[in-house]
Amino acid sequence: MTRPVWQERDGGTLLPVRAQPGAKKNELRGIREGALIVAVTQVAEKGKANRAVIATMAKAIGLRKSQISLYSGETSRQKTFFIADISAADLWKRIATLIGEPDGE
Repeated sequence: MTRPVWQERDGGTLLPVRAQPGAKKNELRGIREGALIVAVTQVAEKGKANRAVIATMAKAIGLRKSQISLYSGETSRQKTFFIADISAADLWKRIATLIGEPDGE
């Protein structure tokens, strides 16, 4: 897989995410069409799934929850999150290692 092209912005990176609410467990499931697939057990109601996506990404990637904010897609499965204080290259290295991509190093 080639490295996805994520947008760097002042102070961080915009990360496209495809949320999968109502899953059996919270996990990162890989990259599809440039977006990180994040499965969460929470259902998509009243922002519960969005909060679960943030918590799951923070724990898996080694970030603080406060570094991650929803940029767009509040009620959609296709979302964009702003990840503060990390470059796209560093973010990719962390994610690639987690999902078993060889070019994460």
